[in-house]
Amino acid sequence: MKSYQIFFLFLAAVITPSKSNTQIFGGRCSKQDPNVDACLLRSFNNLLNYLKSGAPEVGLNESDEIVIDELSIALGGGPDGYRATFKDIHATGVNNMTITNVRSDLETHQFQLTLFGPHISAKARYRSSGVLLLVRASGGGDYWGEYDGVKAKVYFRGAPYTRKGRTYLKLQQLKLDFSVKDIQMGVENLDHSSSVLQAALNLFINTNAQDLLKEMKPELKRDLAEKMSRFLDRILAKIPYDDWISDEVEEEEEEEE
Repeated sequence: MKSYQIFFLFLAAVITPSKSNTQIFGGRCSKQDPNVDACLLRSFNNLLNYLKSGAPEVGLNESDEIVIDELSIALGGGPDGYRATFKDIHATGVNNMTITNVRSDLETHQFQLTLFGPHISAKARYRSSGVLLLVRASGGGDYWGEYDGVKAKVYFRGAPYTRKGRTYLKLQQLKLDFSVKDIQMGVENLDHSSSVLQAALNLFINTNAQDLLKEMKPELKRDLAEKMSRFLDRILAKIPYDDWISDEVEEEEEEEE
């Protein structure tokens, strides 16, 4: 299973064919309900909890880990500007994330979901080059990070189409953003480096943690959005939209006929 799928379980939740889709989703939400967003909030969290234990029928195995192949940051310009690349990033704690808010426009098939996670831990290998704190900081080592108060927002929009008499959604757009309230991070086991340099780097990193995260965010957001879009598009093709959203007016009219 791809790592970004764990982070995006709340969207993956509608793909469980071995059980009733409406049963796993917690029942259909009516377009006519003035509190439809509250219904969707309950339903998405119901599905999120279901998928946290894995859904092998759709290739989702139980996991509490996100794996990101590579991220890079750049501080300063010129030949001595500091550059760092983080590879094989493993983040744990995502299973503790919950959906705290849902906003929808069912007429235009738009959804915005807010998620919150109390704590996420990360480890990675990194390599750097250039000058940092007036010291040449080229080499590699191990990176660690502790992130408290993680908040994420995911927006997606779909377009309805009909297949075999059922209504499905085709993903048209997906955007995401995130923030972290408190960050502690550092490096260790540096190659060919002194304890003095390691201490200096860790002081700089923790003093400027939010700014360093800001440098990472554009690349991270692009990577996650691209992967999530491909994944969600496959999901939406597997389950009818009318299995989790109902139109009571249309159903009543059909019954009267």
